[in-house]
Amino acid sequence: MIRKTTEKCVYLFVIALAFNSTELFAQQDSIVQAKILDDGSQDAEKAFNAGVSFFNDKKYPEAIAEFDKAIQLKPTFDKAYFQRGHARQESKDIDGALADYNSAIGISQQSEYFFSRAQLKYAQKDIEGAKEDYTQTLTFDTGNAQAYYYRGVINFEKEEFKSAISDFNDAIKFKSDYAYAFNDRGSAKLKSGDLDGAIADYKKAVQLQPDLAFAHNNLGSALRKKNDFKGAIDCYTAAIKVKQDYFLAYNNRGSAKVDAGDYKGAVEDFTKALQYKADYTFALNNRASAKYKLKDYKGAEEDCSQAIKIDPSYGYAYLNRGIARELLRNEIGACEDWNKAVELGAESAKSYIVNCQ
Repeated sequence: MIRKTTEKCVYLFVIALAFNSTELFAQQDSIVQAKILDDGSQDAEKAFNAGVSFFNDKKYPEAIAEFDKAIQLKPTFDKAYFQRGHARQESKDIDGALADYNSAIGISQQSEYFFSRAQLKYAQKDIEGAKEDYTQTLTFDTGNAQAYYYRGVINFEKEEFKSAISDFNDAIKFKSDYAYAFNDRGSAKLKSGDLDGAIADYKKAVQLQPDLAFAHNNLGSALRKKNDFKGAIDCYTAAIKVKQDYFLAYNNRGSAKVDAGDYKGAVEDFTKALQYKADYTFALNNRASAKYKLKDYKGAEEDCSQAIKIDPSYGYAYLNRGIARELLRNEIGACEDWNKAVELGAESAKSYIVNCQ
């Protein structure tokens, strides 16, 4: 019996967060010249400003040495601890950086101190600690768009989508051209079932910043959910123009082409995705589905086998290989694959097993 193939054409949404410490610090204008009014602190000021100059030249050991001098001369010099924390973080001394941020906050609770500590904690997977520090940032700086944004990212990751949307709303309120916040609010809306709202936000993100490949990709996947396959393909193409090696967009465009009935074009896109990521099991499984549509059952079997070799727990690859094997008259192999698929959680394989003896 010839059965319709079960396609698992995966398309994924991307949240925008990308951590880059130097860039984030620069956005805060945190490297500033000190103006110290305390008596006897001129030498500390001089050492601090020398440290700033070294930091800006990316000479971090020299910067740390100057900040050391400033702190020795003035132990309550909070900005020196703060900037030394930056320099230590750039030097990959994470524990030292955290200790310096803690010291700076212990002396003076400034919004930028909490924000930098939050960024460090997030990078070190201390999600709850980071969230607390973003909240503290907002206590001292209620209009800090970045703090709202990053707290929103954490809420998104915790699947607290209502709270994430609220934070992204505030980020956009204080920074109306915040393309990343529009993109991520779109993803939160999508997770909340507001497809039209998600599409509107993705469109705004790419309008504000056309070079955001992931925003084009997300818009394409949202349009695909509305069965606008041409619109989806156009968006994936836009993403690829921005980022030529964007394997996810090639995979997603291939899936949209399957939906649109362009199976040859889909195979080309899945192949392109694999060119940039050879172990991309989703693309292998999806290419197998497209090859099935082209009646290339041997090619479909080979792709599924390769996906299984890379990830032996990939249930849908077993399911689809079983379908290909049945059409190649290997009924025993097909039944073995379907049983394995069910064992691995691919429930739809149960409908195939009923005909196995």
